[in-house]
Amino acid sequence: MYKVLVTDAISESGLTPLYEHPNFEVDRYDQLQPNKLFSIIGNYDVLIVRSQTNVTKELMDVAPRLRIIARAGVGVDNIDVEAATKKGIIVINAPGGNTIAATEHTMAMLLSLARKIPHAHQSTVNGNWERKKYQGIELYEKTLGIIGMGKIGTEVAKRAKSFQMNILGYDPYLTEERAKKLGITKANLDEIAERSDFITIHTPLIKETKDLVNESYIQKMKKGVRIINCARGGIIDESALLEGLHSEKVAGAALDVFEQEPPANFELLKHPNVIVTPHLGASTEEAQEKVALEVSAEIINICEYQSIRSAVNMPQITSESQARMQPYLQIGEQMAGIAIQLLKTAPEKIQIAYFGELLDEDTSLLTRSIIKGVLSHHLSDSVNLINAFHLLREQGVHYQIQKEASNKGFSNYIELTLYRNGEKVSVAATVLIGLGARIVKIDDYRIDVKPETHLLYIKHHDIPGMIGRVGSILGNNNVNIGTMQVGRSAVGGEAIMILTLDKKIDGPVAIEIQSLKGIKDIQILELTSGYTLEEATL
Repeated sequence: MYKVLVTDAISESGLTPLYEHPNFEVDRYDQLQPNKLFSIIGNYDVLIVRSQTNVTKELMDVAPRLRIIARAGVGVDNIDVEAATKKGIIVINAPGGNTIAATEHTMAMLLSLARKIPHAHQSTVNGNWERKKYQGIELYEKTLGIIGMGKIGTEVAKRAKSFQMNILGYDPYLTEERAKKLGITKANLDEIAERSDFITIHTPLIKETKDLVNESYIQKMKKGVRIINCARGGIIDESALLEGLHSEKVAGAALDVFEQEPPANFELLKHPNVIVTPHLGASTEEAQEKVALEVSAEIINICEYQSIRSAVNMPQITSESQARMQPYLQIGEQMAGIAIQLLKTAPEKIQIAYFGELLDEDTSLLTRSIIKGVLSHHLSDSVNLINAFHLLREQGVHYQIQKEASNKGFSNYIELTLYRNGEKVSVAATVLIGLGARIVKIDDYRIDVKPETHLLYIKHHDIPGMIGRVGSILGNNNVNIGTMQVGRSAVGGEAIMILTLDKKIDGPVAIEIQSLKGIKDIQILELTSGYTLEEATL
């Protein structure tokens, strides 16, 4: 018998699978004081929460039976996932349950923005009759730019097409083939800015999307553009948006999410051409039932069948595998980080090859780690070792795994190749006994680089003095070089230079290096420090 504690207002019907299952006993408290929660949590195997309950390390410390923490929603901001991982507690969420709710809220905001419905309503109930003042525009034959063509962006596109809108879609994983099937036009970010009458955002908040809609991007937009954000606060620079509204470059904005919630930018909230809602994207009766049903099914699968799909932390591995695979997991994710940054776009195919001693190892966890490293660049922390393959299939990315007995000159050797539109990037690595992990090849260039947080990749013509000129620019900008490796295909031909740096260089330094004669490409590579299995084993 598994004991389940529900501490927030979770849909009653959504919990039906747990209520009706003979091996589960459910206790629910829609409002539970922290001291009461601390006193009873030790009796439960499963905890189900929404956003009201804070699941802290201290709470887990008094919960020796706790196996699963379930968030009936998408985010897990109120759960200490790191503490749960260290304690071997599986954290799950419901990533797909709110798709329709968020889609329909976006459409509601789109229509409200076009027809000025909230403002017209308020004016009318105040006793006014201002038909001319609240004249709107039609969606018919207008162009809608969708930034982020995941589940929600795709559903928005389908509905907008019924209004006979022209749809431009951007997503790093959107292919021409998929765009054609959806009946939309694949576009880049600049094309969306330049051609769209309406722009709606459906991306996660990651490093690449923070302040994506900023002053310079707004300046690229059509005059009179209308912007909708029902995704995440922080994707739009609110100060830049306000300036765009003041200048009338932006005709209106509909916002459900904000940089700070509750929002503090009251000037933006009160602007006459802005519509706001208090983060209602997933707030429908149906969505709440769906997320409860989703976590209920996941809890049953984990407890009864040891099948995990929506966990946000690590899978279980044996102590033997832990000892053997730990160094490979980190280098696998780091080489993936290098490859995806050098490809500069999302891949359509991933090829992973294992050589030498790895032939006889169970490399399934290592494969997941590499795929996680590739996908995380665009999908952020929504990717983990458990859902990596699921997300890979969802994005339509093909993968191929090869194993060969040949050793490529090393006792163990991993090679990752990413493909997109005829372009490819290949990165190879090994783990040397006593020396640790090394990146030993990028494309056709042999190198020997220890992965560090800050790397600088330079592709250049092999001409005298190049190394000195690059070093002088870095030195003049107070950037210390840890190591430098050069690989070349032939004397006087193309070459690459990889530098490990003590700190990240900024844009102007990169531009100064880029301006040197003979430089073909420069990439500032940022790598994660990885993780240790001791901290992440279930």
